[in-house]
Amino acid sequence: MKLGKAIGTIGGLTMVSRVLGFVREMVMARVLGANMYADAFLVAFRLPNTFRRFFGEGAFSAGFVPLFSQRYHGKGGIDEARRFSEEVLAVFLPVLLIFTVIGQIAMPAMVWLLASGYAGDPEKFDLTVWLSRLTFPYLMLISLVSLYSGVLNSMHKFAAAAFAPALLNLAMLVALLLVRDGGAKSAQALAIAVVVGGIVQLALVLWSAHKAGVSLRVRRPRITPGVRQFFRVVIPATFAAGVYQVSILIDTQFVSYLAEGSMAHLNYADRLNQLPLGIIGTALGTAILPAISKYVDQGKADEAEKIQNQALELGMLLTLPAAIAFAAAGVPLVTALFRGGAFQPEDAIITGTTLGIIALGLPAYVLVKVFTPGFFAREDTKTPLRIAIWVLAANIALNFALVPFFGLYGLAAALALTAWLNCALLYLTLHKRGHLTIAPDVANRVARQLLCALAMGVTLYGVNLLMGPMFNGTTFERMVALSTLIGSGGVVYFGLGWMIGAVNREDVMILLRRRRPEEAASD
Repeated sequence: MKLGKAIGTIGGLTMVSRVLGFVREMVMARVLGANMYADAFLVAFRLPNTFRRFFGEGAFSAGFVPLFSQRYHGKGGIDEARRFSEEVLAVFLPVLLIFTVIGQIAMPAMVWLLASGYAGDPEKFDLTVWLSRLTFPYLMLISLVSLYSGVLNSMHKFAAAAFAPALLNLAMLVALLLVRDGGAKSAQALAIAVVVGGIVQLALVLWSAHKAGVSLRVRRPRITPGVRQFFRVVIPATFAAGVYQVSILIDTQFVSYLAEGSMAHLNYADRLNQLPLGIIGTALGTAILPAISKYVDQGKADEAEKIQNQALELGMLLTLPAAIAFAAAGVPLVTALFRGGAFQPEDAIITGTTLGIIALGLPAYVLVKVFTPGFFAREDTKTPLRIAIWVLAANIALNFALVPFFGLYGLAAALALTAWLNCALLYLTLHKRGHLTIAPDVANRVARQLLCALAMGVTLYGVNLLMGPMFNGTTFERMVALSTLIGSGGVVYFGLGWMIGAVNREDVMILLRRRRPEEAASD
C-alpha cells in the first residue's frame, strides 16, 4: 500500500463529506440559529452518535480490521476472511436490534442521562426525547456501515467508506433546504433525514463490498473461535471507546446547565475544528492501521515504525496551520461563515472564541489517531483503555475546576488540555515498549512547521486588524475578507515552510502525483 496515496484518497473523499457537513452547519445556523430547537436536535443527534462510537467505528475497527487482515493475507485468503465476517455479523446484528428497541423504550431516561439540565424546561426536554426517538435507529444502520467499511478498508478499498458520510450530510442538507421554517418543524425534518442518510450509507457500502467480491450471508448466531478471538480484542477497545463517550456525556451534561444556545455554540465551533481533524486524522488512522497490522504480522517492526513516523509528519504539516489559524482568527472566520438569519453577531463571538480554545488541542487529536493504531495492530486494546480512564478522570477534574468560572470557554480548555494528555501518554507508552521513536529528521521538520505556523498566525492577526469591518459587511465583503485571510495565511505557511525545509518534498510530490496504472494494479 502506498501510504501517501491512500491518505490522499481517503482524505480527498473525506474532505467532500466534511465540506458538505460544514455547509450543512452553515445552513443549520441560519435556519435554526443557537436556541432551544438547535440544542434539542444536537442532543438527539449526539445520542446515536455516542453509541455508534461505543459499538461501532473505533472499537469495532480496532478488533475487526487486524483480525480480518490476518485471514485475508493468510492461507485462507478471502474465503476465510468472508467466513469470519459472517460469524461476527451473525452476533453483531441481534445485539444492535435489541439495543435499538431498548433505547426507544427507555429514551426519556437516556436523554436525562445525557442532558439532565434540560429537565428544568419540560418543553425542551420533551422535544429532545421525541427527536432522539426519531434519530436512534441510525445507530444500527451506521454500526453495520462500520462492519462493511472494515471489510473494505482491510482490502485497501477505501473510497466507498470514506465517501459514505457525505450521503448523511447531503440528506440533512436537503431536509434543511426543504423545511426552512425553523423551530420544531426543521428540527424534526433533520431528525428524519439522519435515518434516511444512514440507509443510503449502508446501501453504498453493501454495494461496494459486493463489487469487491464480499457478499455476507446472515448466519445463525454462534460463538465460534473467530468470534471469541474478536471479543477478546474488541471488548477492551469497546470499554476504551466507552470511557471516551462517558467523557462526551459528561461534557454534554455540563453544557446542558449553561445558557440556552451553548450546545449550539459548542457544536458550530467543533464543526470547524472537526474539518481538518476529520480530513487528516481520519485519513491517517484509516490508512495506517491495515499497513501497520501487516508489517507487525510479518515481524517488520521497523517498517511499522516508519509508517507511523511518516503519518505523524504528514499530520502535523496540515494540522499545525489549522490549529494556529483557528486560534488567531476564530471570531472573524465564524462571523464570515455563519452569521446571518437566526445566527446573531453575539453568537459568532461566542462560537469563534470557543473554536480558538478548542483548536489548541487539534494537533493532539490527530496524533492520537496516529499513535493508537500502534496498539491496535498488536491486538493490544487494554493499554488505550487504561490511558482513556486516566484522561477521563483528568477531564472531569478540569471541568469541575474551569466550567464554574469560565463557562463554555472553560469546557473548551478542558477538551484541549486532555487531548494533549492523551497524546502524551500514548506516545510515551509506545516509546517505552520500543514500538515508536520519533525520527530526528521528522522532529526537526515538525519544529520548523510550528515556526511557520506561528509566523502565519501573526499574519492572520494583522489581516484581521486591517479588514475587521469587512467580516461584518455584505456577503461579497465577507468573502473578499475571508479569501484574503486564508490566502495570506497559506502563502506565508507553505511558502516559508518550503524555503526553510519544513516540508518533506518527496511526500508532497507523492500526494500531488497522479497514480500510474501499474501502481493502482499493485494495491
